[in-house]
Amino acid sequence: MLIVGVIDLLGSHAVHARAGHRQAYAPVAAVAGDAVRLARRYLDAGVTDLYVADLNAILGRGRHDALIGAVAALGAPLWLDAGVTSVESARECLALGAAHVVVGLETLTSFDALHAIGDEVSGSRVAFSLDMRNGEPVRASFGSVGSVESFEPFTQSNGSNDSKVSNGSNDSNVISIARRAVDAGVGAIIALDLARVGTDSGVDVRLLSRIRATAPRVTLLAGGGIRGLDDLSRLAEVGCDGALVATALHDGRIGAPEIAALR
Repeated sequence: MLIVGVIDLLGSHAVHARAGHRQAYAPVAAVAGDAVRLARRYLDAGVTDLYVADLNAILGRGRHDALIGAVAALGAPLWLDAGVTSVESARECLALGAAHVVVGLETLTSFDALHAIGDEVSGSRVAFSLDMRNGEPVRASFGSVGSVESFEPFTQSNGSNDSKVSNGSNDSNVISIARRAVDAGVGAIIALDLARVGTDSGVDVRLLSRIRATAPRVTLLAGGGIRGLDDLSRLAEVGCDGALVATALHDGRIGAPEIAALR
């Protein structure tokens, strides 16, 4: 199983994400918010891949190009979510050193755009982040610029290729979105529940199992709420190829012995 060390960038610091409440994110204490130090710490623990979320870019507040370039220069494969919405912005991620361009549901403008990015970049290098809150698909509402708490569900339309995807009381909408991402040719799906991030709440293996059944041939990563080796083992049992991990790496619950065991 692939363990991917997560670095969330906000205001030039590596911050500790908790439950998606971005206005409350504080610098990672163990490294005083130093993103490169955090990346090195992950790599020293045996992590092979790094994931960077440029929250400034996602929120439309500028970018952390220099910091991202410094992390990429360490040589580990980099999964980069920088609010990509177009072929041009995907190319910019590659120019910064990304091995995988992450296109998030939170900022996705249309599935046509996802198709275009996959066609241009090569689908194997495109990862779709299936962003959720408590199991419901979400996107950021840009009606009020700068609001970091304004998440809203996708809404169902007439089924055209550009339609948004609906919110509902079960996970059928998540499965529908996963299927459309596969149809767009992505090489990986990241099932990321923002409400679980940094909360030690565990993982929804039932939903992940359904996503895997829907997308059997893409790389499937899980993110949010991972507490330790037991959760990682459960993810492996339902067919996940890897996991995005931050808090459990910060506090040592997942370290070199656990990562070695998973290999």
